[in-house]
Amino acid sequence: MTIGILGGGQLGYMLALAGYPLGLHFRFFDPSPEAPVGRIASRVTADFSDEAALEKFASGLELVTYEFENVPVEAVRYLAERVPVLPSAKALEVAQDRISEKTLFQELGIPTTEFEPVTGADALDSAVKKIGLPAILKTCRMGYDGKGQWHLRTPDDVARAKSELPAAQASPNRIPYILEKFVPFTRELSVIAVRSRTGETAVYPLVENHHRGGILRLSIAPAPHLDPAIQRSAEQAARAVFDELEYVGVLAIEFFEQNGRLLANEMAPRVHNSGHWTIEGALTSQFENHLRSVVGLPLGSTLAIGCSAMLNLIGETPDAAEVLAVRDAHLHLYGKAPRAGRKLGHVTLRASSSEQLASRLSELSSFFHRPEYCLDAILSRPASLRA
Repeated sequence: MTIGILGGGQLGYMLALAGYPLGLHFRFFDPSPEAPVGRIASRVTADFSDEAALEKFASGLELVTYEFENVPVEAVRYLAERVPVLPSAKALEVAQDRISEKTLFQELGIPTTEFEPVTGADALDSAVKKIGLPAILKTCRMGYDGKGQWHLRTPDDVARAKSELPAAQASPNRIPYILEKFVPFTRELSVIAVRSRTGETAVYPLVENHHRGGILRLSIAPAPHLDPAIQRSAEQAARAVFDELEYVGVLAIEFFEQNGRLLANEMAPRVHNSGHWTIEGALTSQFENHLRSVVGLPLGSTLAIGCSAMLNLIGETPDAAEVLAVRDAHLHLYGKAPRAGRKLGHVTLRASSSEQLASRLSELSSFFHRPEYCLDAILSRPASLRA
């Protein structure tokens, strides 16, 4: 069976690595000739608007999936006329627009922060009056790892944002910005869930995430001090989205935890950075379960094996020997050229207890004790790692 994957980044790379032991083969489609998957699988290098290239890509495929959510919906619909595409174009379309996404959450009874659409600079003042400050202005589409965001704390911040925005929206059918009320939260959590073609579902334990500069730096799994009611709430949210979108594949939902409840921030219709720990830290990785789900195989167990921490390698990589000298440390490099802000790989640590995990984190080289990795802050609060 040959599966087509739209996008050839590290997520696609790890999907292929999980699929080869299952006897699966892969073909990738990515506009970049430098996409990491070129080392391990065949690919078509072309723009997503190139229908001849899409036709060539689809030929002989059993099905198509994707590894990032910014694939043009038009390309997915074109392919879906020729071969099954999972998750569906509907799920992709909702996830690509933050207003559509939050509207869906609210329609399903999943709490979110307050938000207002913003058509351009001229509409920002009225949105701020409704939402109040502090708030976060975001592009409705695209934008990731902190890109396309303005943090508005003062009237001067609002004025600065207005000077950087166009006066009006480019298209009458598409609102370009969303203003979200900033809420004080205890922590950021994410859930990774999966639904198969037969309707079978499975959910991984909630993960605690730590960001710096808008980029995920550290995930701890399972999330410490987790009230079972919070886990149930996350699972209910995932299953509500599954049912509404007739979803097949892995889905990630990011939340803020506030006063013992979850506020949904956004979702990703794909395998997710905060689920990388599952490669070594769960009985079945998110990558294997995504493939199982889309090809119709039974899902694997999502049970965590002890406790895990995942650290992203941003912009540069540490000395491999220093990382691997730490017991149960696993190094994953993506084969990308170094560049500021770029995810080049990750390290997973596994331990039998929260205390042991904290100890192993402290053993990591000085590379990870820089302020942007927030390790020292985490380790200075041992309660955040102890059940």
